Amino acid sequence: MNEKRAKLDLSALLLYGFGFLLIWEWLRPLDELTDTDNIEVFIIFLVIAFASSIFQLGRILQFFIKGFYILYAIYRFYFDGGFFSAGWLGDLSADIKVNVGLLFSQDYQQLTNVFRTILFFILLWLMVYLIQYWLLNKRRIFVFFLMTIIYITVLDTFTTYKGDGAIVRTVIAGFAVMGMLTFFRLIGSEPSRQGNRHTRKWAVALAGMIAFSTAVGFAAPKAAPVWPDPVPFLKSLNENAGSGTGGVSRIGYGENDSRLGGPFLPDNTIVFRADSERRHYWRVETKDVYTGKGWILSEIVNGGIGFTYDDPVPLEGYPESVKKTEYISRVFTYLKYPHLVYPLGIKKIMASGQVTFRLNTATEKIQAMEPWNEPAILEKYSFIYDEPAFKLDELRWADGSDYGGADEEFIKRYTQLPESLPLRVKELAKEIAGEKTNWYDKARAIENYFDRSEFTYDQKNVAVPRNNEDYVDQFLFDTKTGYCDNFSTSMVVMLRSLDIPARWVKGYTHGELKSFGDGDSKKKLYEVTNNNAHSWVEVFFPNLGWIPFEPTKGFSNNIQIDYETTNNPSSNPVTPGSSQNDPNQPDRPNKLEEIDPIPNQQKTETNVLKEIKLFFKNEWKKLAAAVSTLIALIWAAYSKRGRWLPYYLIYRYKLTRKDEQFGKAYLTLLKQLQRYGLPRKDGQTLRNYAGYVDSFFSTKEMGKLTSKYEHFLYRREMPEGTWQETKQLWENLIKKTIS
Repeated sequence: MNEKRAKLDLSALLLYGFGFLLIWEWLRPLDELTDTDNIEVFIIFLVIAFASSIFQLGRILQFFIKGFYILYAIYRFYFDGGFFSAGWLGDLSADIKVNVGLLFSQDYQQLTNVFRTILFFILLWLMVYLIQYWLLNKRRIFVFFLMTIIYITVLDTFTTYKGDGAIVRTVIAGFAVMGMLTFFRLIGSEPSRQGNRHTRKWAVALAGMIAFSTAVGFAAPKAAPVWPDPVPFLKSLNENAGSGTGGVSRIGYGENDSRLGGPFLPDNTIVFRADSERRHYWRVETKDVYTGKGWILSEIVNGGIGFTYDDPVPLEGYPESVKKTEYISRVFTYLKYPHLVYPLGIKKIMASGQVTFRLNTATEKIQAMEPWNEPAILEKYSFIYDEPAFKLDELRWADGSDYGGADEEFIKRYTQLPESLPLRVKELAKEIAGEKTNWYDKARAIENYFDRSEFTYDQKNVAVPRNNEDYVDQFLFDTKTGYCDNFSTSMVVMLRSLDIPARWVKGYTHGELKSFGDGDSKKKLYEVTNNNAHSWVEVFFPNLGWIPFEPTKGFSNNIQIDYETTNNPSSNPVTPGSSQNDPNQPDRPNKLEEIDPIPNQQKTETNVLKEIKLFFKNEWKKLAAAVSTLIALIWAAYSKRGRWLPYYLIYRYKLTRKDEQFGKAYLTLLKQLQRYGLPRKDGQTLRNYAGYVDSFFSTKEMGKLTSKYEHFLYRREMPEGTWQETKQLWENLIKKTIS
């Protein structure tokens, strides 16, 4: 008996040892690819978990040992003071309570490191339990072995992790475990002395096979890859950490716009939230050189203009003649970009800490900087900005006869066009502008041109221009289908063809209104996601500055136009609030949320969620009662299965007449006898088991059935009419199991 127990312990020790090696391969890459430190702490936890199972400690004792280790590890990682002090335990309880709330609200990005570490320990705990279940109960490990191989190969292919050694270790451990489990299933759990000799032979053969396979794998010549390396291709599809480059699938904001086109993939990842009294677009950067395929910069600025929170933002504001209203907004970042988002008209930026700011004069991108001149990632910041209200007459007076002091280089920069631009693009711009005599009316005419029915807003079926095609020309004359990049780039190019200075601007739309401020506060909370990434147009008007325009179909910015007339004789009389005096005034709604397809979709989803939450809030008692009743019925049916299950089995097989059903029916009878309390012992032959059943029920029916089944099992043939002859015997035995 002791020899048998020692052998079982040795086999379990080997199985657990190889299972531990397989899990260890999941932990090895974490130290290299993530910010996870102290990997050895988690490895020790795995050792403790496997040792507890090997020594067959009680479940309560195992729970206490593992729980104590996790608690002590959390204390050493994140807390100070004495381990047995109540202070840090209270902080831990409060942290867990807050994070549980975040889990229910699905705000996973806000989970603390303490809670993430606890979840990781729990995950390892579950993995050890699954390994134990697969190894000792199911005697199967192939699924986990295959998952480990896939995990390593994916990391080796798409990351810097080198998985050569990991693959070898995993194959050795996996083949060893699968070989042992196969052997145990064959000989059963009570081997004889003859079985001991077979065990040694099997072990030697298995070890030899693994060693030979490994040696051949190392020594054999390696064939060249059948397919090209997918990593460079996928990187070209998805540069800038998922932001996307041009010409392929784009997600959110990206820096590379040299090749536009391709679909824009939806992504609800939150970029930032903002408290603001007014809706406005959020700028990130501008581009000035159109190449025919996309946008690049005319100059690369390595330094930029530095300023602090005491200094005004070094961007040209609006002149004193323009009516302005000052507002303050706060931004709370979720995706840790090094740049800031801000509205047109920004005057001052405020942030905590010793950060300064740097403005890139080529792109107007603003970055926060650490004292040691490295980019800083701000979790929150505030800014003051002006929202202008332009007089329509002032916009119309800026007709290009006076550039307002702008130098020739400035005008050349923002009217640049490639020589390869097709002539029909310029002709279309002139046709749209028609008899308009000022820049504003021409710009509004081009902006409204994209409201025509032949243009379609689509984020998926967006073409990519071929080598001999122009991006704008393809959109205007061929596809007429696209999203913001297509519309905004086309408007900038057509304006420049009319010698009107214009630039391409990137950033985000207003976002989704999530809540209103408390009390009398006018602040509203907006949530901006990757779905809100957007591009639009800014046009330069002499003596006024840069004015935003929104050509994308279904979108509208919040530029304010004051229709009050002045005494300038060149102005056209305009009746306040009258649209007929401004033929170019777009017939668009003012709220982006009403027309933007993505915010509309988000709003619909949000309303559905609110209705679901309200339903659960109002009807939770009825739902709880219904669920409780259902659980009680299921439990009652399960606990009384001995009474109704035999009838179900009889009904299931009663109507069938095919002889092939005999084999399935016999195996079903074996399972039912086991449920009844007559299990078949390991290593017991079917004939011996049939004799045991017949002696228990004082019948010979099981022996007859087994004789037929053995005939089918060994001769692989089924005489015609077998099931009809044995059906009554089978039903009689099933009925005997009714309890």
